[in-house]
Amino acid sequence: MRLFVALLPPPAAIAGLTAALAPLHRLPGARDLRWTAPDGWHYTLAFLGDVPDDVRPDLDERLARAAHRHEPCALRTAGGGRFGSRALWTGAEGDLRPLAALAATVRAAARRAGAPADEEHGFRAHLTLARASKNAPVDLRPYAAALADFRGTWWTADTLSLVASQPPASGVPGERSHYTVAASWPLGRAAADPPGRGAPGTAG
Repeated sequence: MRLFVALLPPPAAIAGLTAALAPLHRLPGARDLRWTAPDGWHYTLAFLGDVPDDVRPDLDERLARAAHRHEPCALRTAGGGRFGSRALWTGAEGDLRPLAALAATVRAAARRAGAPADEEHGFRAHLTLARASKNAPVDLRPYAAALADFRGTWWTADTLSLVASQPPASGVPGERSHYTVAASWPLGRAAADPPGRGAPGTAG
């Protein structure tokens, strides 16, 4: 099963980003881009690739501990950028240092469980919006520039999600991958403590 670990923006953040993208769909070449679906938008912390079933129990346990160690982050989608001529993305503002620390912990947890994360590139908080085809190249610079001043709704990233990615199977051009949340864990020690039991060193 192809898996990745991510933070998923809430409906209000998705709605704001959807509205900001509307003018971009009228730019030259927009029809040649493969736009990602709002219900699949996410900030990837670690891409794990194909994970054997027998690795999952240890992976889930270690990711639960990783979530327990990090507090929720305040974030918002912001700005725009591109990976050369391949992909268009929006970035993030807010608690970026804690977010990077969470990503590092998640990657270490995956590595120890036997599901090494793809660490070819350093972590950069981004949400992929569209991809360009090699057969129909599109100049993504105007798209990134159009998002330069975009600032989305603030939201609290309080859940770590393990997401399964099912690649297109029909062969129909433009078909997107299908994402399903395989497991999730609340961020923070308080969220992980049983009801009626406080954190260590506290009353309750």
